[in-house]
Amino acid sequence: MSVQAEGTFYVQAIGLRPKVHVSADGSGVVGHAGARLLTDLADATGLSAAYSAALRPLRPRGTGHDPGRVATDLAVMLADGGEAIADLAVLRDQREVFGPVASTPTAWRLLVDTDEAALASLRAARSSAREVAWTQAAETGEGIPAARAGGRELPGLVLDLDATLVTCHSEKEQAAPTYKGGFGFHPLLCFLANTGEAMSGRLRPGNSGANTATDHITVLDQALAQIPDAHRHGTEILIRADSAGSAKAFLTHVRDLRKRGVRTYFSVGYSVTEPVRRAIRAMPGRLWHPALDQDGTLRDGAEVAELTGMLDLAGYPTGTRVIVRRERPHPGAQLSLFDQDEALRHQVFLTDAPYSGGGSAQFLEVRHRGHATVEDHIRCGKTTGFGRFPSRHFAINAVWLELSLAAIDLLAWTRVLLLDGELATAEPKKLRYRLLHIAARLTHGGRRLRLRISATWPWRNELATAFRRLAALPRPAG
Repeated sequence: MSVQAEGTFYVQAIGLRPKVHVSADGSGVVGHAGARLLTDLADATGLSAAYSAALRPLRPRGTGHDPGRVATDLAVMLADGGEAIADLAVLRDQREVFGPVASTPTAWRLLVDTDEAALASLRAARSSAREVAWTQAAETGEGIPAARAGGRELPGLVLDLDATLVTCHSEKEQAAPTYKGGFGFHPLLCFLANTGEAMSGRLRPGNSGANTATDHITVLDQALAQIPDAHRHGTEILIRADSAGSAKAFLTHVRDLRKRGVRTYFSVGYSVTEPVRRAIRAMPGRLWHPALDQDGTLRDGAEVAELTGMLDLAGYPTGTRVIVRRERPHPGAQLSLFDQDEALRHQVFLTDAPYSGGGSAQFLEVRHRGHATVEDHIRCGKTTGFGRFPSRHFAINAVWLELSLAAIDLLAWTRVLLLDGELATAEPKKLRYRLLHIAARLTHGGRRLRLRISATWPWRNELATAFRRLAALPRPAG
């Protein structure tokens, strides 16, 4: 820092960093040592074994790398923040900690050889591992946490469906122009709001319609197949989506699932059409009620009203309700001409929550607004694999998406089963910076291999505790 004294300048001494001399000849040091937590968790939940069973047909002679192990290592690499198959080198070049890891060409062959049947087997394997993880959560803690809205816990499970755009910077099979003027893919995804687990995903061309009912039905059915039987039947399952999920065929499918013993309900966005605008203008002021914030307090400048009975809902499931929120727009909000005329921003949604026991319109509205958290899950998912796809071939990229979903699950299970405090709700970036990318020293002694975390690392105790909890998890039989 420069300081002036009697017309002269001098540099005030500050704490200087010690000089270092860099060489590339170290030994006994491990980078990304915390990623070993993910590989062991994949084993503890049975994901590794399930993958091996699912992909056994791809290893007919029983030689070379186990395809299931290769798939597990790819999922771990993506969870650790890797972006390309070549990033497997982080695991492969540290064999003493991560064991034998496939070469880049071998990993490519796995992706090429995984056809639709094998991809379906991978989904089933992830489902079986999820059942183990949820059982472990129940046996070692309080089980799967509840989603929250309006300062209350929501009963059962909450599934959030949403689509996103993934830009491609080169020609890839089925990549296409998007509605935002870009070029790439338009995958549709489903996340579990309770834990952030990635339940299902469907890779689609960039020009796929946002409100395609058949795609929503496929992704929802695949997500429900991921839920263990004990939770899928007899547990309330709320399906949330934006207005792209308001297609009558999709909502009818959600309702029909009840005939199969799956207690599904929906809460989906609805377009502000001319009939909706007329109903909003006709709504008496005394029927508008204060809206709620997520902590249950009143939301300043926002009101809620129910439009059910003022609109024609022919073709929608019996009992469908229409609820609207209006509020003062925040700076920079994109407003329609109607919103500009009213000087208020309006958002409308449909729900089949019953009047009796379903909650007030205010609570249902704040519950629906919780769907916005899916945007955070998608943003984090793009740093965990599906933000960029490696191949020119669509089928390979579909497998990559499935492995990305497995990587997201591993991070979610890590938070639920192994972590406390702020790390139990941390996003992948924080987990990588604090735990997964930690360096450690590798030592041998007493016939044991030890990872020695630096005694000055700020989160050393949290990582050590996570490894201890991992070792104590009950293992699946066999």
